[in-house]
Amino acid sequence: MTKKVQHGRRAAAVVSLLPALMLGAMPAAAQSPAEFYKGKTIELIIGYSAGGGYDVYSRLVLRHMVNHIPGKPGFVAKNMTGGGSRVAANYIYNVAAKDGTVISIVDQSLALTQVFGDKTIKLDTAKFHFIGNPISDNNTMSSWHTTGVTRWEQARDKEISLGATGPNTSAWYGMAMNAMLGTKFKIITGYPGGNDINLALEKGEVDVRGSNAWSSWKGTRPHWLAEKKLNILVQIGLAKDPDLPHVPLLMDLPADPDDKSALRLLSAPTAIGRPLFTPPGVPADRVNALRDAFDATMKDPAFIAEAHKSKLDLQPVSGEALQKIVADIVGTSPKVVDRLKSVLGLDKAK
Repeated sequence: MTKKVQHGRRAAAVVSLLPALMLGAMPAAAQSPAEFYKGKTIELIIGYSAGGGYDVYSRLVLRHMVNHIPGKPGFVAKNMTGGGSRVAANYIYNVAAKDGTVISIVDQSLALTQVFGDKTIKLDTAKFHFIGNPISDNNTMSSWHTTGVTRWEQARDKEISLGATGPNTSAWYGMAMNAMLGTKFKIITGYPGGNDINLALEKGEVDVRGSNAWSSWKGTRPHWLAEKKLNILVQIGLAKDPDLPHVPLLMDLPADPDDKSALRLLSAPTAIGRPLFTPPGVPADRVNALRDAFDATMKDPAFIAEAHKSKLDLQPVSGEALQKIVADIVGTSPKVVDRLKSVLGLDKAK
């Protein structure tokens, strides 16, 4: 048999195997979201400790959202604390599976810390795939009733302690007020989550909680509000919450126009709220399936009923809208960013 004939037969044999090889590869490549998620378990990574607003909202959403995801997967929640949720964020970006089986929730100011050039953030928030946010509302700075501090101006006259989880908005609001308005907040960081700061308030370890969403106060501590155990000193957002018409907006307090612009940037992440997202690299059809499931959950009567029963407000933002908000923050003018960094002392960070 000639070499030419042998070569021809080998080529023909390879060609005859191609259809089988292609068929063998097709199921994985063409697997629908329903086929993929069937029998799977979604891992919810929560960047804060149990009991706080991020924890409560994300568990509630996932409990109902899995019923709307094609294939109806199960889910398990894990709290991964540390660094004001940076530990969880870095894990999701750099380590977690990028197949759509991991969803996370971390601090709403993550995009802002990235803009500041924080070296502990080893990620690009704009590359996360945002699924949705169940509640867009204002943050608040609140003092405990026994301190006697009922107005933010009183923090100009004496030093009062402020509890925060880390180098994020829970500390930055107080730092900005110290720099721009002359307050004397002694900022104590390192609490694993908001619930830990609440316990510290009750024990008298701190006087003020540096940041908490208004909806979280109503949902997790409604009795504190009813018993007037909290004084809301300022609210942080781009417009006043209807519930808090007499509480000043943080960005309205400075007289200097540059300070106002800087505080507007600091206030912008409130629209991000309690953001649910997946790592970069998740296939587009699974991202779309998760976003559709989130949107359906926000209209689900059972979900809405449980949220109302738990006294949790709902003001959802879609994944697509969140993606744009984050992109806008990441693309903020360097002049405004530099001003805010200067106010927070971040321009001196090594």
